[in-house]
Amino acid sequence: MHRLTRGVRFSINPFLSEEPEGANSFVSRPTGEGLAIFLELSVELAGKVDPATGFIVNVADIDENVRLYAVPVFVGRIKGDFRKAKHVTFFAIAELLGSAWNQLCDKFGAARLSKLSLKLNPSRIVAIDSKDFKMVYFSEKFEFAATHTLWNNDFSKEKNLEVFGKCANPTGHGHNYIIEVTIKEPAGRDTFHISDFEGIVDNELIKIVDHKNLNLDVEQLGKTNPTVENITVFAWNKLFGKFGDASLHCVTVWENDKTYCSYYG
Repeated sequence: MHRLTRGVRFSINPFLSEEPEGANSFVSRPTGEGLAIFLELSVELAGKVDPATGFIVNVADIDENVRLYAVPVFVGRIKGDFRKAKHVTFFAIAELLGSAWNQLCDKFGAARLSKLSLKLNPSRIVAIDSKDFKMVYFSEKFEFAATHTLWNNDFSKEKNLEVFGKCANPTGHGHNYIIEVTIKEPAGRDTFHISDFEGIVDNELIKIVDHKNLNLDVEQLGKTNPTVENITVFAWNKLFGKFGDASLHCVTVWENDKTYCSYYG
C-alpha cells in the first residue's frame, strides 16, 4: 500500500465578489488579488500503484478535484465569516476540513482518502485523519539553538570517534533545531487556543533547551546521549499531559533539514 500526498495552494480575498483564477499553481490558484489569505490543502491518498501508469492517482486529477469540490468550501465559508466580522475558530477550520473531506472522499477511484491537512502558515497545520476521523490534529513548529556532544563514557575514545565522528568533538557543536509539536482534540470540543498552546511549549520546553549546552545545562539530557532521538523523548516527557483537554500526539525534532526524528510516546 502506497500513500501519495499532493499539496494544492489557493488564495482568498474576502472582500472581492469573485476570485481571479490566475495561472501559477505553484503560488496559488485562485491566485489572490491584493492582500489575500494564502492556504495550502494537502491531500493524502492510500492505494495501489496502477502498473500501466505508475500512478496511484494522477496528480492533475487531484488538483482538478480539489479546486472543483474542496476550494469552494473554504472560499464560501471564509468570505461569509469575514463579511459578518465573524472569527474563524480552530473548530470552524476543522469543520471546513470535514466538509472538504465529504466533497472529496469519492472522487479518486480505488484510492482512499486518508488524510487532509490545511497549512495555515509555513509552521502551522490543522489536519483530520481517516484512522481517527473524530479527532482534529493541530501542529506547530518552534525553533531553538543548542550545542551538544555525542559521547558514551563506556566507549573508548577511539570507539566514540568511530561511532559519532565529528559529533564527538569534546567541546561540542551546535544546531538550529526545529521542533514540531502535534496535539489532538475531539472535533467539536473547541477548547483549544493557540496562544495557550504556544505558551505551554515555550515555558515547558523551549526555555529549558534554547541557547543551552544540552549535555551540561539540561540535567535529564545530560544523563543520556543528547541525540535527536533522545531529544524527542525528552520533549515528549516535558509536554505530555500539559495541554488540558487536548492530548499530545507526536513530537518531531529536526537537527538539520536532512535529519529528524518523530516520537509518539
